[in-house]
Amino acid sequence: MRKRIFITATNTDIGKTYASTLLLKELASKGLKVGVFKPIETGVTEYPLDGKKLFDLALSLNPQLSALNLNDIVPYQFKLPAAPIVAKEDTKIDLAYLSKKLEDIEKLCDVVLIEGAGGLMVPVEKDIFMVDFIDYFKTSVLLVVPSRLGSINDTLLSRHLLDSKNIDYTWAINLYEDKDTFYTVTAPFYQNNYFTLQDDIKDITNKL
Repeated sequence: MRKRIFITATNTDIGKTYASTLLLKELASKGLKVGVFKPIETGVTEYPLDGKKLFDLALSLNPQLSALNLNDIVPYQFKLPAAPIVAKEDTKIDLAYLSKKLEDIEKLCDVVLIEGAGGLMVPVEKDIFMVDFIDYFKTSVLLVVPSRLGSINDTLLSRHLLDSKNIDYTWAINLYEDKDTFYTVTAPFYQNNYFTLQDDIKDITNKL
């Protein structure tokens, strides 16, 4: 059975692409044919930077993806670095079109990582938010959260949203900001509230 994993985060520039690259390598090491899909990328000038990084790595791990091109991996590309609902201007984000693109990628893979844009409540259309992609595409979920001071609030808000929608998810901390103080400033809250700190990519992969 082919599997889809949606990679989201508490906000933009948290480490979704970094987490996705680690997952791609780990899944490929298990003998799985991996693929990637980034439905929307904004702030695109010459080409979608995150989408290309993901596609290049996935292609090196799964040569069958050579049947596709970067526009298949990132169907909607917009120049303005803003939420899709703003960056797209008059373009209509067609979920059925995205679903077809995903199916085309999936035919070449055992597992596809779908990277969202920004955080869960990033608006795509008037009544569509990034979190809605999870149910529409029927995916499992990895929530990436930061290690910096102030991240507890953002993490709890994102977890509350997922819990309120009865969405099962795995979460992971990208330990790249305030990493020298994280275990004394932020980690105690998570540990005291029984939030398991998962810092091993193998453990995270097994839970998805």
